[in-house]
Amino acid sequence: MNRRTKIFFGVIVLLLVVGGATLFAVNNTNRSRAAEYNPQISPADFTAKITNKYFALPVGKKLTYETTEQGKVTERVEIEILPETMTIEGVETVVYLDKEYKNGQLVEETRDYLAQHNNGDVWYFGEDVDNYLNGVLVNHSGSFLHGRDGAKAGIWMKAEQRVGDSYRQEFYVGHAEDIRDTAATGETVATKSGTYTDCVKVYDWTPLEKNAREYKYHCPQVGALVLTEDLETGSRSELVNVSQP
Repeated sequence: MNRRTKIFFGVIVLLLVVGGATLFAVNNTNRSRAAEYNPQISPADFTAKITNKYFALPVGKKLTYETTEQGKVTERVEIEILPETMTIEGVETVVYLDKEYKNGQLVEETRDYLAQHNNGDVWYFGEDVDNYLNGVLVNHSGSFLHGRDGAKAGIWMKAEQRVGDSYRQEFYVGHAEDIRDTAATGETVATKSGTYTDCVKVYDWTPLEKNAREYKYHCPQVGALVLTEDLETGSRSELVNVSQP
């Protein structure tokens, strides 16, 4: 082996060592972060009957949201609470079907799994996601279930709202790390579907995406989200129709 070849292989070995050390450090960091969040889940404390005043989910409830830009509807979201349930780690959850359309074409269909704690908080136990491109199913990116591959449930909506509260909505290291902060209470919100009072304003964000920052308003008159303000694009997604069972 000549000198040039020895140098080449030496560089390769060095890169492998450095790369391995970096991967080891990242994995250790992820494991450490995962260990810091460890919600205690007892199935006996949960029910599939979700009555939270800001986020009530009776079977058959339907919600439609639209995002309008320059007078044109660019996005529509249709939500329905299905009669079926899903049991995750012993917890019976409601199935929250969420379909997202952009420019009239289905781009994502999600089944979210939620249950209510005895204290009224609504917990999020995961989601199964179908992502579409040009009408064709391309992947299931974004899917996770509590208890699988280190994923952990989080709180979707608290029953008691206190300004300054901050909580994880989900925790799957590197994949799903949404966080919600309570920004204001007693808000009045005007949308196309009406004017709502005594609403809670929350700030949703994730450390995984710098540009994913939103204000959302949940109101007791409909027990649901009525308005989303995207802080990056300035767009508004409004509740345009609600059908209660």
